[in-house]
Amino acid sequence: MNVQEKKWLAIGNIRKEAVLTGKIKSFTEEKQRFYHNRFIYVQELKLQTVSKQIIVKRMTPVTKNAKIDPFTVGDVIRIYGNWDGNQFHFHDFELVSSGKNV
Repeated sequence: MNVQEKKWLAIGNIRKEAVLTGKIKSFTEEKQRFYHNRFIYVQELKLQTVSKQIIVKRMTPVTKNAKIDPFTVGDVIRIYGNWDGNQFHFHDFELVSSGKNV
């Protein structure tokens, strides 16, 4: 169980090896079971970059202090993470521009 606890807590620690910038076209969010009574919050975003659409994933362990950031369709964001095969995983991001009409 200690091994699973460490894996669960480490799931949000993503190495910052690459940077992507794109406009959020759509997103999904769901809570998933990780191990017994340990859950993760998974956010998948479809980003339109300059060259193509990429689906990126953010996973956060659900703890008392977990901070789940909201995403908005139309926002342009810059994300920092790494590639795991064909999937891009990230945790840190910054808002480049808002998609809201001013």
